[in-house]
Amino acid sequence: MSDEVLHEVLLQRLSGNEDIPLPKLMSAGASGYDLHAAVDAAVILQPGERALIPTGFAIAMPQGWEAQVRPRSGLAYKHGITCLNSPGTIDADYRGELKVLLINLGSEPFTVNRKERIAQLVFQRVPDITIREVGELPVTVRGDGGFGHTGK
Repeated sequence: MSDEVLHEVLLQRLSGNEDIPLPKLMSAGASGYDLHAAVDAAVILQPGERALIPTGFAIAMPQGWEAQVRPRSGLAYKHGITCLNSPGTIDADYRGELKVLLINLGSEPFTVNRKERIAQLVFQRVPDITIREVGELPVTVRGDGGFGHTGK
């Protein structure tokens, strides 16, 4: 495999967040870059409560790409902490601070501390699509079978 960088994402660390770790892949086969909380003080999420958690940075991606904010499996399994609006989409033309909308679906309060890993950022290509209106759609075996159409 070549050391050549094929796609570059620019990252701007926002003032006051010099201590926040950069997004990082945590294993050789990982696809999600871990995001860290850039909260000024601990945020306590009560069961059922949600909060918008800053990450301390903004990014710029090439046109034709998006970033998706996804939950961390360990937080979801161990504490019931997940992301609302998941995956959250960050468009290539957005230049504001990346924030993560966390919710506590667990039964105990959960504390989000500064520098804590709170979510993952996954980059995806966005295909160039043309939408064309038609009078009828092609027929398939499934047809309009939706939610639960195959059983449990």
